[in-house]
Amino acid sequence: QVQLVESGGGLVQAGGSLRLSCAASGRPFSSYAMGWFRQAPGKEREFVAAISWSGTSSYYADSVKGRFTISRDNAKNTVYLQMNSLKPEDTAVYYCTQSAAPGNIRLSSAPAVSAYWGQGTQVTVSS
Repeated sequence: QVQLVESGGGLVQAGGSLRLSCAASGRPFSSYAMGWFRQAPGKEREFVAAISWSGTSSYYADSVKGRFTISRDNAKNTVYLQMNSLKPEDTAVYYCTQSAAPGNIRLSSAPAVSAYWGQGTQVTVSS
């Protein structure tokens, strides 16, 4: 079955950077789009970013555009989220996701990129 394991979360000061990683197994990684979501305390889970199976296309939430970068290494079955210029409002549990269908999908569709979920990693940004 699909397994997604996130790592790289932690505590960082506002303005700092973190890189999250997500190691995937269970299906041919290079065939599926990947995504990142987050959930802050007391708030609904929200879409952060998604990347195509090939890595050539990506899509971002407006709240992180220009600060976060999603990337993938298909040889390592890993997707990354580089987070720069972090703000206290970025504090959340961050989840890695994988699409249900292989190939090209609509990256802006949260349901399409989130058939499978990891367990999450905590990111805390102090002011």
